[in-house]
Amino acid sequence: MNMNTGLFSPSKRNGLLFHGSLLVALAVISTWGFINLSHTTMGEDFVTYLLVGLIAFAPIPWIGYRAYALLRAEYVLNRDGLELRWGLRDEAIPLNDIEWVRPVNDLTHRLRLPSMSVPGAILGLRRHPDLGVVEFIASDRKNLLLVATAKRVFAISPAKPLDFTQTFARAIELGSITPAEPKSLYPSFILAEAWENGLIRYLWLASLFLNIGLFVWVSLIIPSTPRIGLGFNPDGTVDAVPSLQLIIVPLVSTFLALTGWLTGLYYFRWEKTQMISFVLWASSALSSLLFLIAVLFIVSTAI
Repeated sequence: MNMNTGLFSPSKRNGLLFHGSLLVALAVISTWGFINLSHTTMGEDFVTYLLVGLIAFAPIPWIGYRAYALLRAEYVLNRDGLELRWGLRDEAIPLNDIEWVRPVNDLTHRLRLPSMSVPGAILGLRRHPDLGVVEFIASDRKNLLLVATAKRVFAISPAKPLDFTQTFARAIELGSITPAEPKSLYPSFILAEAWENGLIRYLWLASLFLNIGLFVWVSLIIPSTPRIGLGFNPDGTVDAVPSLQLIIVPLVSTFLALTGWLTGLYYFRWEKTQMISFVLWASSALSSLLFLIAVLFIVSTAI
């Protein structure tokens, strides 16, 4: 914690280890599935390897986002207010709106954790008989502090809860000079705001349908075309490979489009960086189109 800025971090080590291990395990399983997919023939094994690769890959962006959100998470406390930053979630509370701060152990009724809570990601809502709705923005159940406002109670987990409560007490004694502007930003708000823009909506849908079409087209090509050309030999002849290896094209296209989409959402939070989001989403749609053209070129050289 920095005494000048009132910057507190949640406990991160266990959460990052958990999410990092899970990401590595899923990446290994997904890679294993797709590698075996490219060396098998059509049949039950093909479907099995495809499902293993896709199912293992599907949660990777979500888990990666949670790991990134934890890495950048922080609680900023000063004389003007408290700001809770956690990925795309951002809550700013004026100091005068905070009624009290106390450890969760002071409660007479136990506060249950949100469903699907894991180390480094104790996030979500729970209803408590005495407090009403409690929103968790925390990483560690051992250091939970409750921050009560007129609208809602927040459960946070600064790595040094005693320092946090002492800093809050000093801030209350000194009083607020310029109260912070209240702000409550959710990931869903960002999605809804971006979706309202016609150009953004067009870019998202274009990228989505291009990748869906790419998957459908490749799935039709593989059974009907035994071998395709994915390169050229030194003598200029086509390097023919089994057509199953073509599955890598829509997979890479989807991965790049998904990465661009998530990164664009991050930059869309601030007005001064929203142009970066437009560039990223336009690039995702363009790259998906180029992958589609690449498949057309590959099919034209099929053996």
